[in-house]
Amino acid sequence: MKAKKIVVVGNGMVGHYYVEQLAKQNAGHDITVIGAEPRPAYDRVHLSEVFSGKNPEDLALTTREHYKDIGVHAHFGDAVARIDRKAKEVITDLGRRFAYDKLVLATGSYPFVPPVPGSDQAGCLTYRTIDDLGAIRAHARDGKVGVVIGGGLLGLECANALKSVGLETHVVEFAPGLMGVQLDNGGSVMLRQMIEELDVQVHTSKSTQKIVPGNERRLRMEFADGSALETDMIVFSAGIRPYDQLAKAADITVGERGGIVIDYHCRTSDSDIFAIGECALFGGRIYGLVAPGYRMADAALSQLTDTPVPFQGADMSTKLKLLGIDVGSIGDSHGKALHNGQPPAAFLYSNDRERVYKKIVVSADGKKLLGAVLVGDCSDYDTLLQFFLNDMELPANPEGIILPADNGATPLLAGMSLPATATICSCLNVTKGAIVAAIDGGCCSVADVKATTKASTGCGGCAALLKSTVNEELAARGAEINNYVCEHFAYSRQEMFHLIKVGSLKTFDDMLHKHGKGRGCDVCKPAVASILASLFNDYVLRKEHASLQDTNDTFLANMQKDGTYSIVPRIAGGEISAEKLIVIGEVAKKYKLYTKITGGQRIDLFGARVNQLPDIWSELVAAGFETGHAYGKALRTVKSCVGSTWCRYGVQDSVRMAILIENRYKGVRSPHKLKSAVSGCTRECAEAQSKDFGVIATENGWNLYVCGNGGMKPRHADLFATDLDDATLIQYIDRFLMFYIRTADRLQRTSVWMNNLEGGLDYLREVIIEDKLGIAAELEAQMALLLDTYQCEWKTTIEDPEKLQRFRQFVNSTEEDAHVVFVQERGQPRPAKDNERAALAPH
Repeated sequence: MKAKKIVVVGNGMVGHYYVEQLAKQNAGHDITVIGAEPRPAYDRVHLSEVFSGKNPEDLALTTREHYKDIGVHAHFGDAVARIDRKAKEVITDLGRRFAYDKLVLATGSYPFVPPVPGSDQAGCLTYRTIDDLGAIRAHARDGKVGVVIGGGLLGLECANALKSVGLETHVVEFAPGLMGVQLDNGGSVMLRQMIEELDVQVHTSKSTQKIVPGNERRLRMEFADGSALETDMIVFSAGIRPYDQLAKAADITVGERGGIVIDYHCRTSDSDIFAIGECALFGGRIYGLVAPGYRMADAALSQLTDTPVPFQGADMSTKLKLLGIDVGSIGDSHGKALHNGQPPAAFLYSNDRERVYKKIVVSADGKKLLGAVLVGDCSDYDTLLQFFLNDMELPANPEGIILPADNGATPLLAGMSLPATATICSCLNVTKGAIVAAIDGGCCSVADVKATTKASTGCGGCAALLKSTVNEELAARGAEINNYVCEHFAYSRQEMFHLIKVGSLKTFDDMLHKHGKGRGCDVCKPAVASILASLFNDYVLRKEHASLQDTNDTFLANMQKDGTYSIVPRIAGGEISAEKLIVIGEVAKKYKLYTKITGGQRIDLFGARVNQLPDIWSELVAAGFETGHAYGKALRTVKSCVGSTWCRYGVQDSVRMAILIENRYKGVRSPHKLKSAVSGCTRECAEAQSKDFGVIATENGWNLYVCGNGGMKPRHADLFATDLDDATLIQYIDRFLMFYIRTADRLQRTSVWMNNLEGGLDYLREVIIEDKLGIAAELEAQMALLLDTYQCEWKTTIEDPEKLQRFRQFVNSTEEDAHVVFVQERGQPRPAKDNERAALAPH
């Protein structure tokens, strides 16, 4: 039988998926793929990560060599110019001809550029391809301000890219809110507030009338309401349009507003030509996400087999991170559709302080989930999506799914309770049944299941649910479950801690070379950095460690909403002399900083530009101050009351003990931040029972409380031991902290850590007090090593001229950002609001 010639036009994510799956059929087809771009398929979903340190090669989904290995003829950089349906050929720009028996159009889409006069000027760009990123980067070198036109998914992704290259970033949206398709009004408002706190200025209900040369900047946008905005660069990301020109020119039916019309089999009006992905129009709709494109590809592929399956539409639920903000949308998020003829009901949880917005739309009887909106916290997304996709009945009180849990644990839908038909990975259409089948076929880990089913290799949003499903299935079979940190290290954090300690591995490269694979990722790099700091207390900005740190650790300061930084000197126990108070006041006055006494009894100084940090800390260090490690996963504060020294109720000297504890554990790095407090009596003025470890005085000594925390999901600490003398108290804290540092998962608070310990508090007492594991002396010795190697990181930094080079606002200039603007309020500076900045910032 003669092999069929299958030609695929387009090598985006959907076109590549089709080619890969077709090759796997081993049906003997002659497969050709033609891509207009000069490079093979790459991951457009994570395009903006190129500005965060990834190389374009890191986004590659395939290579020319791989296509050759699987028998695919691949041609790139020579776009198809037309289709000759009569001759059944496609002809490229260079005149090459490729014959086909079946033709698949996966031409995707292109950015919509509104017909605004002046939109064709230099500096007016689009955001769609890797080449677009290069153009954006080139224009950013000589610019200071960038504008994105479009407040949807792509627009906000693009805003993140502009912010990453150091531009003052604006988002201009025609509609009254952001992400109007996915979010309701409340979710849109919350998202806007969070984005503006990141110093991205949002302008809604703005219709751009024309773009002209600017007075202060390169370009000037003039709006219908009479206002204007000057910028150095404009990136259009106002939606997409299907790339249907080839089909239209070949008299293949297209929709009135664009898109190649397809049927349930993804066939066009020509039965030998298919269309899939964003170029295709099904039921009057363009599906602008990658997952529906994959479902179209599956349907088109099946037409070449004996078991064709139809494409019947696809779920458009989505979970993503925009400018670091979690956003999720499921089903009818606006609550507009009727269910069984009745209007839906809605449950809403909104927390302005914590910046969390959650809404679920349910049927009138409360039994079915119809839609959801999540902004700021998507921890419930997987659970809600399964209820929606599988038409599962909700619990009696559905609002409980989105309300904060009393014990600090996120309620999860167990994978074991899902039916086999439940879709775990919507991108690749992997069901729970497929995952179970993979495990039955010999897969013994999450990595094995991912390799076999491709689950979680798309957007990655299902990673948590995939892991829990695989682990539950393996556990049900009596298998030992792994909790590897990531794909680069086949170890848990606890095992990695042990390997680094025993092997005396001092750098990430040492660990990767000896026990890992690949290059590492954003999960394992900071995890290893934390372990190295907890074991050896090395200087975090040493060349070998600096690239592993996050923004705050990189600059040894907390970045604030306007791009400035805060200064937090250590004030052990909250006790400070008048002389040191004067120094802080003089520094604040000299550098025009906002000052505030925190709940942890320290003084925060806000508004410092990055280039001012070394000068400020030079003065503070000279006056005897040390870094307060407010930027690190380390001990933050030890709060205290005035205790028996002053208070008539105090029974012990709480200030002395708080100072002793803070000075002892300062600089100790851990999986998460640590807070402590010491109260001088049971009146508990220092709030010790809301801390990771807290101490309360008694007539006979000290009571020790452990594993509490404040925050969004507060938890009271548990009473661990009573009436301890000073030496025993410190001994138990030494052991407790080191056992936590050694055994906790990455970014795990002490409260969650203890809840996950088998045996909980009782087991912890056995390890720490009774030395059940025989490691008490080892824990104490390890703590002693950390205490002996303490250094003030700012003191080390200001003594090293090379390290001071990183403290500049612009990589290629010593200038300051003139758009950081302050106004006076209550006698102190604060960041200017949008309207104030517009009036005060230089133009």
